[in-house]
Amino acid sequence: MSESPHPLRVSARGLLSRRGVWLPSAVILGLLSFVLSLLYLGANNDPVGYTKDLPIALVNADKGVQVAGKRIDLGAQITAKVTGAADLKEKVDWKQVDRRTADDLLARGKVFGALVIPDDFSASVAALAGPAQRTPHPPTMTVLTNPAAGSFGSAMATEINRGVVAHTSAEVGKQLGQAAAQQAEQAAKAQAAAAHTAAGHSAPAQATPATPGAAAAQLTIADPIHVSVQEGHPLGQHSGLGLSAFFYALILVLGGMLGANVIHMQLDAALGYVANDKGPFRIVKPLQHASRVHHFLVGSVLMVVLSMLTSALAMAAAVGVIGIDASHLPMLWLFGTCATAAMGVTALALLAVFGTPGPIVSMLVLIGLAIPSAGATIPIQALPDFYRFLAEFEPFRQVVDGVRSILYFGAQTDAGLGRAWTMVGIGFAVSLVLGLVFTRLYDRRGLHRSTPHLVQSAPVG
Repeated sequence: MSESPHPLRVSARGLLSRRGVWLPSAVILGLLSFVLSLLYLGANNDPVGYTKDLPIALVNADKGVQVAGKRIDLGAQITAKVTGAADLKEKVDWKQVDRRTADDLLARGKVFGALVIPDDFSASVAALAGPAQRTPHPPTMTVLTNPAAGSFGSAMATEINRGVVAHTSAEVGKQLGQAAAQQAEQAAKAQAAAAHTAAGHSAPAQATPATPGAAAAQLTIADPIHVSVQEGHPLGQHSGLGLSAFFYALILVLGGMLGANVIHMQLDAALGYVANDKGPFRIVKPLQHASRVHHFLVGSVLMVVLSMLTSALAMAAAVGVIGIDASHLPMLWLFGTCATAAMGVTALALLAVFGTPGPIVSMLVLIGLAIPSAGATIPIQALPDFYRFLAEFEPFRQVVDGVRSILYFGAQTDAGLGRAWTMVGIGFAVSLVLGLVFTRLYDRRGLHRSTPHLVQSAPVG
């Protein structure tokens, strides 16, 4: 567009005195701060209190034992109490499986941890109630962690499992203490009877002093069950304790969103819609008319093609330079390309539909609403219901699941990668259709981005 040969000058004081300079910025920035504070802190305010149906595997391999003609099966008793505990019923979704299935669930990220009752558990507990052993084998329950499914979720599952072991140990210790007291009372009565009937009493019977070994045995009986914490699905040393997938996904999403803004701006500069400022140098190209549909299509093509480059460079920096633990690199590059392209086309569609507010809308959709509901740091099972609803379709969650499957779970389809591919494809298609429908509508109604009689060169496209 042509400019006045003598544009009006305005001083800094005069510009600052304008209501139109202050009010829109104050409203937009104030609302952004308020909304982002609600979204982020609302999602992370009380994860323990919001926890519902956290998946944890429960393995009961206990074979039981026969004691004095009576069968004891502590594993089954503990399993029934754990799964029926009122304080855990709403919080935990116990998956009662065998050890092989539990390992498979851990390896596919379907559970955040596992609690294993070994096959000799009842026998080990019964041994504590019997004669003292020189080398006792303490009953042990194993807690398996799974930071690959999410470090915070794994920590929550570990804490819950530790609590179960501590509670079980206290109950079993109480029962063992009662049994030991009965045995001691019976032994004392037998000793007294023997002393009373024995001939030649010359002195009263003396009580046997307690020994350090007896004291240690009492402590063992009071808290008999040991806990062994092990990694159920080990991660490499360079995996950020299970957070490298989140940061890699963040790179892909930001690459798409920021890439869309860069492409949109460069297209506008190439068409002469906006000036291209490089420091103090200002370049204004002759205005050329392009329909909104063509502008959106060209931007989408650029986004798809350049996503191949950005995905490759992101992977080169993460794997080649930093050295994060990663395998299935061709799949990582391909998924990164498609995820970045889908995010970018979504942002381009929002820019085409909303215009100047488009970057703010895309930031809210792709970042503001998406990160708190992604399940990347706080598990989805520990989020309020609103964020669980968002997690069903918000794009960030899908990208995190795909990257996590590739980096930690061998790119297994049922470890989240299948859903990620599906949702990324749906998101790309919906955004493309949305952009085309609205830009076509704007064009048909004559809502062009430039005035035809001011075009200075031939039409483009």
